[in-house]
Amino acid sequence: MPRSSGLRPAVTALAVLAGAGAAAFAYGSLVERRAFTLREVSVPVLPAGAKPIRVLHLSDLHMAPWQTDKQEWVRQLARFQPDLIVDTGDNLSHENGLEGIRAALDAFQGVPGVFVHGSNDYFGPQLKNPLRYFGGPKRRSSTAPRLDDKALTAYFESLGWLNLNNAAGALDVNGTHLEFFGVDDPHIQADRLEAIPGALDELREDDPYSDDATWPEDKPRSERPTVTLGVVHAPYRRVLDAFVTYGASMIFAGHTHGGQVCVPGFGALVTNCDIPRHQVKGLSLWRHAFRAAYLNVSAGLGTSIYAPVRFACRPEATLVTLAASE
Repeated sequence: MPRSSGLRPAVTALAVLAGAGAAAFAYGSLVERRAFTLREVSVPVLPAGAKPIRVLHLSDLHMAPWQTDKQEWVRQLARFQPDLIVDTGDNLSHENGLEGIRAALDAFQGVPGVFVHGSNDYFGPQLKNPLRYFGGPKRRSSTAPRLDDKALTAYFESLGWLNLNNAAGALDVNGTHLEFFGVDDPHIQADRLEAIPGALDELREDDPYSDDATWPEDKPRSERPTVTLGVVHAPYRRVLDAFVTYGASMIFAGHTHGGQVCVPGFGALVTNCDIPRHQVKGLSLWRHAFRAAYLNVSAGLGTSIYAPVRFACRPEATLVTLAASE
C-alpha cells in the first residue's frame, strides 16, 4: 500500500477536527456571545413575613460603545421593575465604554442599588494569546491602558447607588433594612478585608431606626427585620470565607464568566480564581467555620473585546428574589 494511502485517514480526521473547531468558534463568537438570558432564582433570606425583594444582579458587562444589542437588552430589563440593583463590576471594556453603560443603565434611574469595581473598571483589555486564559488566574499587565473609574463611580452614584468598594452601607427596601458590605477587586489585590468590621461597626452605631417612631416600644431593636449582604467582584475563597464570618446571609459575585468556554457534560475548564469549578456560576451555598451563606456567581453579560466568544455558557443577568424564610 502506498504511504500516502496510510496518511489519508489521519489527514481526514485532522480536517474534520479543524472544521468542527472553526464551527464551534463561529457559533460561540457570532451566536452564543449575543444569546443574552435572564436567570431567575429565589433565596429564603428575609425575616418571616417580610415582603419579597426583587434584585437584579448585573456583572461583567465589559461594555464597548458600539455594543448596542447588549445595551438595549439590559435597558429592557427595567420592565421587570426590580427593587434593587447589585452590580459586581467589570463594566468597561473600552476607554469610551461609559457611553454604552449610560445607554444601558439610564433606565434604572431612581432604583436603589449598590456596586463594587472589577479590574476592568480600572484597566482596559489588551490583545494577547487567548490560550493564556486556560493557564489559571493572571494579574494585569503593567502596560494595560488606564480607564476612567472615577467617571464610572460618579455615574453610579448619580443613579443613587451605594459605593461598596471596601465599605459598608444600608438601604431600606420593601420594609426590610438591608446592610451591605463589599470590597474592591481581590483579583488585583485591591480588597481591604480588614476594613470591613470597622465599617460595619460604624454603620450600626449610626442606628438608622433611632428616630423611627413606628417601631413598637415593647420590641427590642435587635428584632427589627435586618439582612446583611456581601458584594465582591472576584469570588476568591479567602474573601468568601471572611464574608461568611462577617455575617453575610448572601453574597453576590461575578468575574468568572461562568468559565466562558465550557464543555457540555463537564462544565467550566477554568474559573480565573480559586473558587471550585462546580460553583463557577449560579446559586450555591458557601460554607465556612460551621456557617453558611448563599452565593450567587453571575456568568456575566460580556467578554473582553479581544476574546469575543462563549461556548456552552450563555451571557446572563440574574433576577434574584429575596424571600421570607420559613
